Amino acid sequence: MQNEMIRHLHEVILPFWKNLKDDVNGGYIGFMGQDLVPQPDRERGCILNSRILWFFSEAVCTLGDASLLPYAHHAYDMLLRMTDKENGGVYWSMNPDGTVCDSTKHTYNIAFAIYALSTYYRASGREEALENAMELFQVIEEKCTDDVSYVEASSADFGPVSNEKLSENGVMADKTMNTLLHLLEAYTELYRVTGNEQVKARLYFILDIVEKKIYNPEKHRQEVFFDRNYNSLLDMHSYGHDIETSWLADRTLEILDDDALTARIRPMLMDMAAETYRVAFTDHGFCNECVRGEVDKNRIWWVQAEALLGFLNAYEKTGEKRYLEASRSLWQFIAKYVADSRPGSEWFWMVDENGKPHPTKPIVEPWKCPYHNGRMMFEVIRRKAGKEL
Repeated sequence: MQNEMIRHLHEVILPFWKNLKDDVNGGYIGFMGQDLVPQPDRERGCILNSRILWFFSEAVCTLGDASLLPYAHHAYDMLLRMTDKENGGVYWSMNPDGTVCDSTKHTYNIAFAIYALSTYYRASGREEALENAMELFQVIEEKCTDDVSYVEASSADFGPVSNEKLSENGVMADKTMNTLLHLLEAYTELYRVTGNEQVKARLYFILDIVEKKIYNPEKHRQEVFFDRNYNSLLDMHSYGHDIETSWLADRTLEILDDDALTARIRPMLMDMAAETYRVAFTDHGFCNECVRGEVDKNRIWWVQAEALLGFLNAYEKTGEKRYLEASRSLWQFIAKYVADSRPGSEWFWMVDENGKPHPTKPIVEPWKCPYHNGRMMFEVIRRKAGKEL
């Protein structure tokens, strides 16, 4: 599986995203439809740019390939343009000409910038990148918190606005599991490269919220959408986020290296992995979610990648071979159905339970990126090689 992923990474994923580098406007082209025609005039999402920056930076670190560093530099330069130097934080999106398209400030978005900058620092050694990451950390802690935890959506000057960007299924959430998860991920990487005690303290704080407010032990899952006091707003089981959390939060435990904390939190994570294995995994991919008792059986690109990696982590932590077999099965499904075999393409956004691609979902858009599938491959390579965290 590792050898196949290395080949796929070098033959498909890396060339595809290299080819979207925009030498005219800067950054990377942010949209490509099913017709595989890049559309350089479309908006550039900061989340997409941060994920591309992370991808090429992590590729340098994992593969030891310094020739990829210029692609990371290119994304870094664009992230600097997406940064609000007056109010702090990063914009939601920019136009190709460098003007602001959407000035919303979102904690989720800023978190991905921290994640990318921390990894870029590890790849490039540029102290400026780490300084920028720490500045964004301070922005979140000073401007994106309330008396409970973290607020999510804000105006350009950090006034309150509604959270449409991370809400769905007919609810308007003040707080979401998704934002908290990726804040945990970003702070984990930032702590990894800085050892900063303030960042470390916030990791403990976030894990405590996940354990006491997000995780539902009776249903063996996380709740997804909440009011400001973490009262759940919707009966929803996000299979992809639960299996992603099971390994991402476990990585935080490894970085913190606190035996007592690990003994308390890891059983919760393995419980979520076991439940998703029971209700979402089949020999033909991994279902998306269940809302109000209705299962969405579509196979979303990022969900397949996170499921493969989450089950691999569960195998390593529990020794249960069913999880290793699930990872192998998912890779076979991905390689056969989710990876688009057309020249010049990457992965389909979504296929149905029989592997048929959705006819209109784009190949690239503000959320469709090399982060989930690239990370899956980097993690498989790292774990197989026994590399340092």
